[in-house]
Amino acid sequence: MEADFVIIGSGSAGSVMASRLSEDAKNKVIVLEFGGTDAGPFIQMPAALSYPMNMKRYDWGFSSEPEPGLGGRTLVTPRGKVVGGSSSINGMVYVRGHARDFDHWSDQGATGWAYADVLPYFKRMEHWHDGGHGGDAGWRGSNGPLHVTRGPRKNPLFQAFVDAGEQAGFELTDDYNGEKQEGFGPMEQTVWRGRRWSTANAYLKPALKRDNLEMLRCYARKVVIEDGRAVGVEIERGGKIEVVRARREVIIAASSINSPKLLMLSGIGPAAHLADHGIEVVADRAGVGQNLQDHLELYIQQASTQPITLYKHWNLWGKALAGAEWTFFKSGLGSSNQFESAAFIRSKPGVEYPDIQYHFLPIAVRYDGKAAAEGHGFQAHVGPMRSKSRGAITLNSADPKDAPRILFNYMSHPDDWADFRHCIRTTREIFGQAAFDPYRGKEILPGSDVQSDAALDAHIREHAESAYHPCGTCKMGRADDPTAVVDPECRVIGVEGLRVADSSIFPRITNGNLNGPSIMVGEKASDHILGRAMLAPENVEPWINPRWRGSDR
Repeated sequence: MEADFVIIGSGSAGSVMASRLSEDAKNKVIVLEFGGTDAGPFIQMPAALSYPMNMKRYDWGFSSEPEPGLGGRTLVTPRGKVVGGSSSINGMVYVRGHARDFDHWSDQGATGWAYADVLPYFKRMEHWHDGGHGGDAGWRGSNGPLHVTRGPRKNPLFQAFVDAGEQAGFELTDDYNGEKQEGFGPMEQTVWRGRRWSTANAYLKPALKRDNLEMLRCYARKVVIEDGRAVGVEIERGGKIEVVRARREVIIAASSINSPKLLMLSGIGPAAHLADHGIEVVADRAGVGQNLQDHLELYIQQASTQPITLYKHWNLWGKALAGAEWTFFKSGLGSSNQFESAAFIRSKPGVEYPDIQYHFLPIAVRYDGKAAAEGHGFQAHVGPMRSKSRGAITLNSADPKDAPRILFNYMSHPDDWADFRHCIRTTREIFGQAAFDPYRGKEILPGSDVQSDAALDAHIREHAESAYHPCGTCKMGRADDPTAVVDPECRVIGVEGLRVADSSIFPRITNGNLNGPSIMVGEKASDHILGRAMLAPENVEPWINPRWRGSDR
């Protein structure tokens, strides 16, 4: 019940830090995890990705408050309640983000987190397999624990999507995680030898073989702070409340939802809000729980005139066959998340780097696994990357078992509406290219009758869904920034011996899916915690479209 380092959460960043901090046998490390095992096909089979995020066994079950910008709808906010955290229930899409995202972090006060600084950590964590597709080997890592692969792209619709993008006048890219993010090309996934390659598989499980690392199954209630210093974590297990002591540091890696909640329960947060719940203020940090960001997306769905989509497997017999092949051979349809083509594009001239992301899927379905229409179809998930809307995480009560109040404030900025209308119209243009002529049937969603701005806005209000990328609620910045929660070494401002390292520290959301940047945070934070010299910056320039200030694409 005592260690040098106590880590709360075994997720995307927590598993990384548990592994890196325990590499030195002198360091005793305890990682606290409330969730259960990640064993079994629902998590380990990539194609089964829609199941764990909809199962109480694996998901915390969070939902937003009624969102005013979405007509009062509440949106589910899945977060992993399982070994590996959200890396065990996510879609396994691997995106670093654009180089300029991290340069923006640095400009906003996260000194030492520019792209030149974080690139060596992306490379350290990766074991990249390009599958013979080409790509930017000099920008990628080859010896890290995180296997990054590409799907086989056997379905002709994957190539049709890429070809259609080129026909519509957009760029192509061989490797959006390399020098050139902008363009249409193959999508990458954290899948290895047919299995989900979560941070539990990549980092935590191998590290748990060490004598100096222990995983304790318990519920973290709050951080214990004495004389301005974090000295442990109050936990509950077996109906008893105990304290796990930290000789050196407590590190919170509990997600962008639970990390600010734990800080507030521990007396760190907006003083007035804490006082409203009878919590003694240890450090008045106005930014705790604020700056909440996410990616919203729409599913633009098209019927297929040819029976080549995954719909032919969307029945009990088809799923049984795919499951059997995966169980015995770790191959076949079950071995891919089926997101095998992607795109990152700029919405308009004057935008320096991509601000729209596409995932392409050769079936028309939702994340909850329900087919949106009977019959064959395909869809593009599309949404703006850099919304100006901001929300907040606040406490419902001082009871650690109460879920926090989550208000994303989606679509609260007027630019969001214009951006989403542009996304819909651009997708229609792409689906209308010659590459889709052999396959294109009627438009399922939004439907060909939905054309005017008002009609599109009504569709957005009713159908926009979270891409499940919450972040930003413990913002990293300068120590003198009143909105910052942690400094550039991930130390909680105003409290000694306490850090936060997960997606909650992002000053601004990155381009694309967040698992990759969250893992990078765990890697870089580990060196800060251990007092090591940072990996040497790599001063390389990403590809920026020379036409970005022009009038065309």
